[in-house]
Parts: sequence; structure tokens; C-alpha cells
Amino acid sequence: MKITGITVWAVDLPMARPYSLTGGRFHFERLDSTIVRLDTDEGLVGWGEGCPWGSTYLPAFARGVRAGVEELAPVVLGLDPRRIEVVYRAMERAMPGHPYAKSPLDMACWDLASKAAGLPLCDMLGGRTEGRVRLHTSVPSGSVSEIMTEIDIVREQGYSFHSVKVGGDPTGDIERMRAVDAEMARGEELTFDANRGWLPAEAVAALNATSDLRRVIEQPCNDLDQHLQVRRLVSQPLAVDESLHTLRDMLRIIETDACEVIGLKLCRVGGLTVARRLRDLCTEAGIQMNIEDTGGTSLQATAAVHLAQATPEPIRRATWLCFDRLTRNPVEGGVVNVGGWATAPDEPGIGAHPDEAALGEPVAVYTLEG
Repeated sequence: MKITGITVWAVDLPMARPYSLTGGRFHFERLDSTIVRLDTDEGLVGWGEGCPWGSTYLPAFARGVRAGVEELAPVVLGLDPRRIEVVYRAMERAMPGHPYAKSPLDMACWDLASKAAGLPLCDMLGGRTEGRVRLHTSVPSGSVSEIMTEIDIVREQGYSFHSVKVGGDPTGDIERMRAVDAEMARGEELTFDANRGWLPAEAVAALNATSDLRRVIEQPCNDLDQHLQVRRLVSQPLAVDESLHTLRDMLRIIETDACEVIGLKLCRVGGLTVARRLRDLCTEAGIQMNIEDTGGTSLQATAAVHLAQATPEPIRRATWLCFDRLTRNPVEGGVVNVGGWATAPDEPGIGAHPDEAALGEPVAVYTLEG
């Protein structure tokens, strides 16, 4: 089998409600996603998606995905998508770095390899484990009233695990954290995610003032060095998210005992191939994981749920369905929210099928013949 064509779509994804972080770190009302289809000489097709969370969240942006695919297309065309590591090494040689641009092509190779094997993706990633995958929300910054309004909306959808954004206002954050914590019902879980919004001294002050809450605090500071400064001076369980990009980052996190939880986002680390390696390191080290992606349709979310479904239950903490916040999801099938839980599809491949009519005209087509 060899890849004979790559088709690329730019997909506008309006959000049901605007999403903001304090301090003007970002505010947007829609996402710009890139969906790719790989065609093969045997008639099988594979689908992948890359959707950065805006342009200010990480060193990634939507048009960069499409530029990266254009750069990588001549290298990927003609390769066997079932030889996933071979394809990935070829992409690394052709374009060092830029992991977010490799992610949709890598995902499409996994979709193809799984279809060729007649297996659901989770069985290719280690095997389906028992139980369902818990879902958590992503609640944007705001006043306590605004935060609780958002939580009430997602409670109606069955969610009982909430990730609430803080950061940028330590004094106000202390008040918000206490007020939101007090509103949690029995059985609800809560994470406070600063998204790198505090300086180390601010994080220490805010966390020590709320240490009795015993909630996981995610990515308090800008980088891992600052995170480790905070780690030594607080007692809460911590999570690392935006500071994890590579296997070397993960090894340092393990060696320094930096956290209890990892936020693993497929697009940020370069796709399922790298995410699977990181999953294995976390499993060996006993570090829990939120396994998800930076945004996108149910195609991207379903791929993440497959990896979570193939992860030992004590290690997988939760995943996030970005498409639950969208007014448009041009994908048929795939994972669904059932009372705050999800299960990976049983059919071969990812099991989520973009509707080409809904996607519209492609923005690029690359073929083996040129």
C-alpha cells in the first residue's frame, strides 16, 4: 500500500459561546481547523485533523498546519501508511520541529493502518481497556457568576468534571477558586487551570491561600523551570500541560517529580505516534493523564478517546470534547458524550467520517503524479 494523494480542507468552526482567558491572553469565537484525507493505491482512505487553539495559546497557528502539510506532502506521498514510524521519521527529517503540522498526517496514517488491519484504532494503540473514558469540561475565565452559568450549562449535558480557568489575577483567583469550589455537588470533580497565567510568586501565594481545597492545579506558570520553583513551596497536586512538548520534556518531568497529572494534547506533541510514547512513559511512572487535543471536530476528539481507551484505567484521568462547544461539526459518527462519559467506536479505524459535502471545496490537493 502507498499514499497516492493528500487532500486538504480549511474548516471554519464557530463556537456556541465565546472563549476567553483573563488578562487578554486570548478571546475568540471560532476555530480554524485543517482536515486532511490520505488516498491510497488500494482504495482505502485515512482522515486526520489539526486544530490549534487559536494563535496565542501555543507556538502553533492554523495556517501553519496547512503550510506544513504542503511542505511534507512530497515526502509522505509514495510511502506505506501502515509503516507509521517510517512515515514519522521521514517527516522529522524533512521538517524538524513543527509537531502540530505533522499531527493530522500522522493521525490519517493511524486511521489507514487500523482500517487495513480491520481493527479499531484503540486496538492498534495497545488494546481496548475496560470501562468508559470520563469527560471533563473547559470553563473559560470570568466572574464567579459567569463561571457557574457555564458549569450549569454543561451539567445539563451530563458533565460532572470541570476544568475552570484562573490566572492573571491572584487575589481575584483566590476568591473565585473558593467560591466555585463551594458550589461543587457531591461526586463532582474540579481542576483549576492557570494556563501559565501566574508568576511563580503569585502562584505560591494563590495556592497556599487555597491549599485546603486539595484541587489539582494545572500549569500555574510559564515553563517547567518556574513550575518547579512553585512545586517546592506548595502542597496541592499539580498538572503539567503546555510545558510538555517532547519525550525529553517528559523524562525531565519524571526525574524532577514535577506533577501528579499530565495534560497530553495530540496536536501539540506531534500526533498519535509521539502521544503513544508519552502515554507509555506516564504509565510506567504512575502519572495520571488527561488525554485530549487542542481543539477541532469530533474527528480529532475521537482519535484522542481511542488513545485514552487504550490507556490503563488508573492512568487515564479524563478527556475533552471540543466539538461540544461548537455550532458546527461536519463529521459523521465518532465519539459522543453519554452522561459525561465516552467510549471509543468499535469499527476499524478512528470511526469518525468527515462529510466532504459539508467540508466544501479543498484548499489544496497533492498527488503522487504531481
